[in-house]
Amino acid sequence: MDGVEIRGPLLDRFDEILTPEALGFVATLQREFDPRRRELLAARQARQADLSAGGTLDFLPETAHVRESEWRVAPPAPGLEDRRVEITGPVDRKMTINALNSGAKVWLADFEDANAPTWENTVNGQINLRDALDRAIDFTAGGKSYALRPDEELATIVVRPRGWHLTEKHILVDGEEASGSLVDFGLYFFHCARRQIDKGRGPYFYLPKMESHLEARLWNDVFVRAQELLGVPRGTIRATVLIETYPAAFEMEEILYELREHSAGLNAGRWDYLFSVIKKFRTRGREFLLPERNAVTMTAPFMRAYTELLVRTCHKRGAHAIGGMAAFIPSRRDPEVNEIALEKVRADKTRESGDGFDGSWVAHPDLVPICREVFDGVLGDRPNQLDRLRDDVRVTAEDLLAVSKTPGQITEAGLRNNVDVALRYLAAWMGGLGAVAIHNLMEDAATAEISRSQIWQWIHNDIQLADTGAVVTKDLVQRIIEEELAKIASEPGYDEDLYGQAKALFTEVALDDDFAEFLTLPAYARLP
Repeated sequence: MDGVEIRGPLLDRFDEILTPEALGFVATLQREFDPRRRELLAARQARQADLSAGGTLDFLPETAHVRESEWRVAPPAPGLEDRRVEITGPVDRKMTINALNSGAKVWLADFEDANAPTWENTVNGQINLRDALDRAIDFTAGGKSYALRPDEELATIVVRPRGWHLTEKHILVDGEEASGSLVDFGLYFFHCARRQIDKGRGPYFYLPKMESHLEARLWNDVFVRAQELLGVPRGTIRATVLIETYPAAFEMEEILYELREHSAGLNAGRWDYLFSVIKKFRTRGREFLLPERNAVTMTAPFMRAYTELLVRTCHKRGAHAIGGMAAFIPSRRDPEVNEIALEKVRADKTRESGDGFDGSWVAHPDLVPICREVFDGVLGDRPNQLDRLRDDVRVTAEDLLAVSKTPGQITEAGLRNNVDVALRYLAAWMGGLGAVAIHNLMEDAATAEISRSQIWQWIHNDIQLADTGAVVTKDLVQRIIEEELAKIASEPGYDEDLYGQAKALFTEVALDDDFAEFLTLPAYARLP
């Protein structure tokens, strides 16, 4: 293929996905849209420099006409009318079957935060999705077999490609690494758009990590061009945007507007949102200092403002509002832990359904019934709550920025938990796993991002731990890293090489004076 170079091995069945026609389609998108992608990434850096120099975030005066005018997004597409329960997870073969069979209305098939983007995971994920649509997928492990239920019982597939900041180093177009976003989107759209349409659905997507409506405009232009190239009717694609960066919270209406003929709504991506809050205002002292991760709840004033505004914005424009993740993993060995955690899940979903959300996320099939039961109690036979306009909500920029009003402490236990979870997650990630069960929670890349960014911020603000009185310094964190690693090393299955890589990476992104924009960038460079 002219101008396209594959630098990864062509393993079993990879030729079915990496066809000349599919690669040509991806190359066309790359050549037409990558220059704008790079410009938008440069604009992120300029905005960050402004914030670090004392600037702030606010609703954009230049787009006031969008917020003040009358318009609505496209009506819900087939298979997306009712989204009361959505399950998330990576695109490995077992998860593909379990998620589709889970009883959830939607499966977020994840090439992003729940997926370690090894070459094998990236291409095999595409094979698994196509096989699922062809009903040619099965899986056997531990003497147990997995197979798909009838089509009418399966969740609707919604694919999450990688964010604009990531590249795919195994596919070069004209000598440059291709955009990970365009590779994940392009290969799936090329092979599966028609398959989805033939099943009465469509090619649907979740769009991560966007920081402005101009980034949404780029996605919309990609959609228009992709549909044109393959002869798919314009507007067939639908996309739900994760509002998981701080700047995007101030541009929700504009993001919906840019995607309006392809929009399926917004999602409150709570974990990455916390990471973004820290990242964007990391140099601004204690005004933007959060307590330890487990102390920050959705009832914190700035998080409450964010979710309330999201519901109001979506319903004003006829778009779905999808709630956050319930990450708990039920334990077969500890019913007491289950009881306490499931009650928290129920309370979380009750709050979301009461606020007007149209559905919410879970990370494990066992949580689907709880989420469905809570939303059934509010929705009944209705598919959604789009008629709840939430005109009572009034959120200002100051409300969104009120991080300092968040209750909670920073303790040595919280610091150790950040170190422990990040090390465990990064070791798994370097081993090819992107969704990892740690201490009864399903963790993804956002976990490690919050953990390392909090520690970086605490070090640079001379934080004194509430329980021991010690000041958080590089030396203290390095000592705790060694102590937590020693505990992990005594456990079954410990892999010295993977944990050595995890330690080196975590030390770099948590303790360096320069703050890495995303830890997945240096992490990806370490993957083969």
